[in-house]
Amino acid sequence: MAAARVPRFAALGDSLTEGVGDRVDGAWRGWAALLAQGLGTSGEPAEFRNFAVSGALARDVQETQAPAALAYAPDLTSVIVGVNDTLRHTFDIRDLAVRLDEICSALSGNGSRLLTACLPDPGAMLALPAPLARPLARRQRAVNAVVHALSERYGAVHLHLADRSWVEDRSMWSADRLHPGERGHRVIARRFHELLTAGGLALGAAPGGEPEQPAPSRTAKAVWLATAGTAWVARRCTDLLPQLLGLAGAELGHWARGTSARLDHVAENALTAALASLSPVPPLARMGE
Repeated sequence: MAAARVPRFAALGDSLTEGVGDRVDGAWRGWAALLAQGLGTSGEPAEFRNFAVSGALARDVQETQAPAALAYAPDLTSVIVGVNDTLRHTFDIRDLAVRLDEICSALSGNGSRLLTACLPDPGAMLALPAPLARPLARRQRAVNAVVHALSERYGAVHLHLADRSWVEDRSMWSADRLHPGERGHRVIARRFHELLTAGGLALGAAPGGEPEQPAPSRTAKAVWLATAGTAWVARRCTDLLPQLLGLAGAELGHWARGTSARLDHVAENALTAALASLSPVPPLARMGE
């Protein structure tokens, strides 16, 4: 890290990084803010800016958040996005791969070390019926494969969050079943801190693991699901549901004919084409190397 100033950390992405699920004093905090507290020393805490916005797509990160982060000139930058893309009828894995590649290339080329993560698919989180869940699972697996490839290419600090144990531990999740609660955000922050400490990139103490805020009551969860949760589902259904029902119909049709493997083959071909579209040479400048 640059000796002339304290480290800077920029967080890019969607609601996960914005901090949804971890409300403190009427505002979202989240894993990135928790992690930032442990990046600098006690005498010189890290500077932190959170550019993430709920609902953001890869396009939004590329066109709006990344330029703002580049102007901030961070030493560390988290880039975690893609779940919202899988929930859109316009999902295109090649377009997403190209956008993420350009984001990572610009930030890494500017000397920032990247933080990335692979994520569980929304179908698994919401326990959707198989015909609805499988298309979303294919999409998220493709996004994760792209993120893995780019993480290796740009030497990112990468966190695995798609494993079954993470998904099935309901104590990690908020009432909406899609965003971490305070405990989950703390786990993400601590896991990143552990990886960064091993690389000499985190100098402060790890964030605490135990929640400081009381867990929401069943009544509070029910109220959220009946108000904000219902509104969230309605917004997503307007855009995705017609296509998702079509994908589910195709899933059932292929299952009935014993040709489900064809859908996997189509998805694999699209992923192969997406990976082939990535830039051939990574930049050389990386923080800490």
